[in-house]
Amino acid sequence: MGQSQARAGRSRPAATREEGEAEKRGDIGRPDATTTAGAEEEGRRRVPRGPAMDTFFLSHGSPTLSIDESIPARHFFKSWLPARVAGDSPPRAILVVSGHWETATPAVNVIRGSNDTIHDFYGFPKPMYQLKYPAPGAPDLAQRTKELLQQAGFGPVKEDHSRGLDHGAWVPLMLMYPDANIPVCQLSVQTDRDGTYHYNLGKALAPLREEGVLILGSGSATHNLRKMGPPDAPVPQWAAEFDAWLKDALLNGRYEDVNWYEEKAPHGKVAHPWPDHFYPLHVALGAAGESAKAEQIHQSWTNATLSYASYRFTTSN
Repeated sequence: MGQSQARAGRSRPAATREEGEAEKRGDIGRPDATTTAGAEEEGRRRVPRGPAMDTFFLSHGSPTLSIDESIPARHFFKSWLPARVAGDSPPRAILVVSGHWETATPAVNVIRGSNDTIHDFYGFPKPMYQLKYPAPGAPDLAQRTKELLQQAGFGPVKEDHSRGLDHGAWVPLMLMYPDANIPVCQLSVQTDRDGTYHYNLGKALAPLREEGVLILGSGSATHNLRKMGPPDAPVPQWAAEFDAWLKDALLNGRYEDVNWYEEKAPHGKVAHPWPDHFYPLHVALGAAGESAKAEQIHQSWTNATLSYASYRFTTSN
């Protein structure tokens, strides 16, 4: 939510099925001239490896999640550490792919010191603008992410040395990791590309899972701000049907259908008039690998049409 309200008049450039198939074959996403010898040398230096971490897609819904105790998903996010949802040990660092950062080509924020807190929403209660989440930046993770993407042909990957954490990152993280002591890096999405592109982009990031990095896609299972209702309004049929389709497709491993959700899902364009809040799911899913198993770890609704459905993707070792 927030800035997305300004995009109502924009249309998404269509991606063709031929482009998607080319990406799947690897014709799009091969190493290019941006992969330098220095990057290859850097790639040979690995941090100690451990058990592969699960990846997650989190529906962050409304920014009021940060203060509103009546939102059911808030209690789910606050249970993250006590329930050890991501494992017994904290991650070395967190990579967040947020629906609130769009760029023409992939970009990472390279922050030395603490991340700034971006209040990228408008017309909300004043206390929300006073919230801070000063998690350390993760410049090493940013460089490693850039390296992996460029080696896979997703370059050039740009570096942003001033951008902090948008609310798609800090709102859920302030509930999940309230001490703000784990380094965080953000990666942008490309809304003029398709789900297959983002799935393959996620595949390039898979090595991070064995390097102590928690990969989080932060968006929304449904995201049509024009069709939101009052807090106690019933869920309309289109939203319920899309949400149910997504759960069934993920839990039954129909990941190609999820990549082509606009064609395969009921009400796909209604649930996501703009794909920014859905592409983080594709990245998290791709990062878990083709044999990954999906599990729904939360489900709730607010404002009639905002689904907070969230998923874990576990790699089959």
